[in-house]
Amino acid sequence: MKTLYLECSMGAAGDMIAASLLGLLDKDDRAAFIRDINALGLPGVTVKAEPAVSCGIHGLHWSVVVDGEEEASEDAEPGGHHHGHDHDGHHHDHDHDRHHHDHNHDHNGHHNHHTHNDLGSISALIDSLPVSLKVKRDAQSVYSLLAEAEASAHGRAVEHVHFHEVGALDAVADIVGACVLMERLAPDTVASSPVQVGEGFVRCAHGVLPVPAPATAHLLRGIPTRAGAARGELCTPTGAALLKHFAGGFGSMPDMTTERVGYGMGRKQFEALNAVRAFIGESGSSDPSVGGPNGAITELRCTVDDMTGEAVGFASELLLKTGALDMTVIPVQVKKNRPGLIISCLCESDQADDMAALLLRHTSTYGVRRWDCVKYMLDRRFETVQTAYGSITMKHGVGYGVSRVKPEFDDCARAARQSGAPIEAVMRAAMNALEPGRGIE
Repeated sequence: MKTLYLECSMGAAGDMIAASLLGLLDKDDRAAFIRDINALGLPGVTVKAEPAVSCGIHGLHWSVVVDGEEEASEDAEPGGHHHGHDHDGHHHDHDHDRHHHDHNHDHNGHHNHHTHNDLGSISALIDSLPVSLKVKRDAQSVYSLLAEAEASAHGRAVEHVHFHEVGALDAVADIVGACVLMERLAPDTVASSPVQVGEGFVRCAHGVLPVPAPATAHLLRGIPTRAGAARGELCTPTGAALLKHFAGGFGSMPDMTTERVGYGMGRKQFEALNAVRAFIGESGSSDPSVGGPNGAITELRCTVDDMTGEAVGFASELLLKTGALDMTVIPVQVKKNRPGLIISCLCESDQADDMAALLLRHTSTYGVRRWDCVKYMLDRRFETVQTAYGSITMKHGVGYGVSRVKPEFDDCARAARQSGAPIEAVMRAAMNALEPGRGIE
């Protein structure tokens, strides 16, 4: 089973996670990936992968420049004194610790950032990007986690949250980049070490806050953390949200045969290596044809008989955007001869409590039932083929004596809408575009 393990012994930020995942690709693939990210159409955004060194170890730094500017964090002492030498550390993904674009950049004539500072506008922006549906759902789920954390920290409704700098385009590049890399690497399971958060204070738009800042602390609930000896903010909200969304567990590295290691560097200099390390390799049986379960999942169910179709649709869409893997609605006959619905939510086990709370909040049920299951999964990988209708992502699956490949429907639907061709023609073209010998035998 392909396993990805993230070592966060010096914290985690969005740029560091993205850089560590990028480091798992071949050099040529890294360059192609950066070109692809810069071609997504994020206005004013330039992403670079720059060599970086910490404690003599070489890795990558993920650099995002928006309209010629790059943001940085500011650690601080309680009295308001800045740590100027630390300003170039875990940067451009703090929702609380950067200056307001809508105040500062207005004076400089920069306006591209300002329209992307609430969950609705960010979701619309992500939905407009030429990426797969999986990447869109992953990125929107990360932002939903950030919105909930900010809402909790500031005592306001999620729809009234303004992300300040997390809603800026540099953070969109961090998160979407990490989500695209996760899709390309296609691990069967993702795990993380406990997260070092640092200590001290960080300067933000609202003043000087203790580390971890309130939004980060909210996101890290249920995740093992430690302060460590380093002063300053080591784990940022975006880093915490990415870990919470993708990692299925937290602890020591599992038994695995490591194939590659990626180093995602921060810019602060410490006595210890300031990096997120990403390990990818095989854990368990390396033979995908061997029988037996190879994953875990949780199913949540509730039964309702007094909700409208619109309300059920709203709840299902919300849970999917928040991280549910799948939603199913089944018509049934319930007590007193009433027609009813079973609402079923599939999610990662570590998200079950949050998903159950959302079901209770957004449906009329008085209780949610939980089943922790094992699942049988084909080993999956993705590739992109070029057709007369544009690029189409192909999904391969193999294991248990089964092998199959199919084009991603959303890519085909997009190509069909743009070209006016029947979707069946686009799907046939994608299958025909597979190079001989590239398909799974």
